[in-house]
Amino acid sequence: RMPASIPEPDRRHRASAAFSLSFLSLVFSITAFSSSYWCEGTRKVAKPFCKGDSKGDLCIRFNSPEANNSQAVQYIWETGDDKYVEKRFHAGIWYSCEEMINEDGEKCRSFISLTPASDRGVLWLSIVAELLYVVLLLVGNILMSVEICYYSSGIDGLKINAFSAVVTVLAG
Repeated sequence: RMPASIPEPDRRHRASAAFSLSFLSLVFSITAFSSSYWCEGTRKVAKPFCKGDSKGDLCIRFNSPEANNSQAVQYIWETGDDKYVEKRFHAGIWYSCEEMINEDGEKCRSFISLTPASDRGVLWLSIVAELLYVVLLLVGNILMSVEICYYSSGIDGLKINAFSAVVTVLAG
């Protein structure tokens, strides 16, 4: 025996709640995929040698006249944190950016220039997988919106709901 059918307002509320959550997931995934802020923070890097008349705590200065000559051998006798500076960075799948020391702004590089040639295939595979994830979420959202807007009978709505659930689970 078939259970009694669910009233239409309850079915629409449940379908619109599922659509809202799925749409929010789609928006977050597109934002994350297009953003360069997947990972951000600071890291400790060695202080560069001072160039010209630059002063301050962000570079290492030597007293010899050839201190900034790149051909001269430099010996650093510093120890501890005097040798390092905290540098801010943020990275995503497309760009990796880091703060410029002794200058304003940041230096950004694309993922192609950062990835060794032997590992680029894995990176492209992860990009394709991420695109597939977004496409499957989009298909699930379209099916859920079809369920909300149009179906002729309760069983048609359940079929669409089941298919959108399968597509959404495949996205995960």
